[in-house]
Amino acid sequence: MLVSEGRQPCESVKHWVHRTLRHALMTGRFQPGEPVTINGLAEMLAVSAMPVREALQYLVADGALELLDNRRVRVPEMVPEKFDEILAARIALETVAAERALPQMDFLRLARLQHLDSLVDAAYDAGDIERGIVANFDFHRCIYEVHSSGVLLPMIESLWLRLGPFMRHAAENHWQSYKVDRHAEALDAIRDRNAEALKTAITADIQDGIGHLGRAQFLDTAARTF
Repeated sequence: MLVSEGRQPCESVKHWVHRTLRHALMTGRFQPGEPVTINGLAEMLAVSAMPVREALQYLVADGALELLDNRRVRVPEMVPEKFDEILAARIALETVAAERALPQMDFLRLARLQHLDSLVDAAYDAGDIERGIVANFDFHRCIYEVHSSGVLLPMIESLWLRLGPFMRHAAENHWQSYKVDRHAEALDAIRDRNAEALKTAITADIQDGIGHLGRAQFLDTAARTF
């Protein structure tokens, strides 16, 4: 079920609808392959069709949704080749963003990161996958926004947007098999001002986090076809 994000003071309906749908996709409130309709979303959000139509156009352009031949819109399915490409792009962009941010990281930012990491752990310990996904994205964003908010961060968030539905599905099925906390290694690297260690930790977090969960999901799907 789509739960709307609170509309901010002075925020236009158009911007609010787009932000709400982006957040819903990023946190996996839509499933891979799920169709979406303008009228259905407009009814759920209690708005007219126009801002929904415009938001869907932006999300199709971002690759978060796909337009089918019959002009219907759906959440794209994830396939291994696309998954590997997105992960490679995440690693390339996020390690650069982390390295750029490191010289400007202060003790307040480090404390914020420690808090966000504790929220990730608490969410998954409670079985709240969506809250864990949100806190994980917030952890990474808290690093990258220090020195890469203008170009790199929007590019990174577009990759998170494409992964969101599949990530949620994979995490719900396989989270218990993933126990490695790479955030702790990233925090240690930030304390030590060690750029190479931070890049290694970010790479491992992506590969051993969503990479592990995604591969497990693909193996499950393949096993059902054998």
